[in-house]
Amino acid sequence: MEFLVILGLFVVVGLFLVSIYNKFVLLRNRVEEGFSTMDVFMMKRYDLIPNLVETVKGYAKHESETLERVIQARNMAVNASSPEDKMKAEGEFSGVLSRLFALSEAYPDLKANQQFLDLQNQLKLIEDDIAQSRKFYNGTTRQYNTEIETFPNNVVAGLFKFTRKPLFEVEDASQRQNVKVQF
Repeated sequence: MEFLVILGLFVVVGLFLVSIYNKFVLLRNRVEEGFSTMDVFMMKRYDLIPNLVETVKGYAKHESETLERVIQARNMAVNASSPEDKMKAEGEFSGVLSRLFALSEAYPDLKANQQFLDLQNQLKLIEDDIAQSRKFYNGTTRQYNTEIETFPNNVVAGLFKFTRKPLFEVEDASQRQNVKVQF
């Protein structure tokens, strides 16, 4: 009888560990899916940038430094390998991209150019998709990180080497400031 009780206890503990492990695998896969989705949208945006830069070049020939920085930041973001590197490069890219649009404000003909307006609208749609995918990524990452840090899950997480995943956060303090609108 004692043997059956001990065997039953081992089975229950084993099933408990398996369920926790499977939950971690599910959450880790959701985090990876969220990052992958976000990465696809960011690549769409990166692919749009050369067309945008070429359109701006025709109007702002003497602004080559800004245009070169945009292309350089885009290339760094495209070539980033780890999620952490991609997040850092993405922050830098967003800052440089905002300078490109600030530059367009100085050229009324550019702001009226249909190709520029189309590219700008496409970029806006992609930015919305990126924002939604970042929300999904951060939500699943938060859930995953919480699960691996709470007891008794943290014991199983440590045993099977499940580690925290980084949240996608804005690192550039200037991007956190409110936009000033003047009429």
